[in-house]
Amino acid sequence: MTNEQQGGDDDETVAGMTGPDGPLLKLFKNRAFAFLVVGGINTGVGFVWFVLLSALFDAVAPGADWADFAVIACAQVVSSISAFFLYRHIVFRVKGHFWLDLMRFQLVYVVIFPLNLIVVPALTIGLGWNRIVAQLLFTVAYVILSWFGHSQFSFRRSAKDKQ
Repeated sequence: MTNEQQGGDDDETVAGMTGPDGPLLKLFKNRAFAFLVVGGINTGVGFVWFVLLSALFDAVAPGADWADFAVIACAQVVSSISAFFLYRHIVFRVKGHFWLDLMRFQLVYVVIFPLNLIVVPALTIGLGWNRIVAQLLFTVAYVILSWFGHSQFSFRRSAKDKQ
């Protein structure tokens, strides 16, 4: 179903976001699907950062339990910044409100991030799981939570902003 068939104009999108179509919409024609594709790409990029940072911290502090927390924190910062720019510029180019969008975007991660700090170390330190496997399992929950947060909150525009 096209955007016009859904009752919107060219600037309508998921959760009230407005702006011109991003480049992926030329390929996929569905904003929600393009949003998920970028989420998948960013999840992959974030996971690669997690693996690289794990190797770095293992080399610097082998066997240190605190390294789990440091790896998660560093990977979170890097992947959330790249995700913001990918969503904002590739999927859907919203206009204005850069700092508000960034703040909202990070608020979604502020909710998810503490869960990551609890779940992954509990699996690694408490249950002896491999750090990479534990993070991969948490990534599934992370993707679902971030999709709802970003599609319903991060880039939302008020009716006034849409005019």
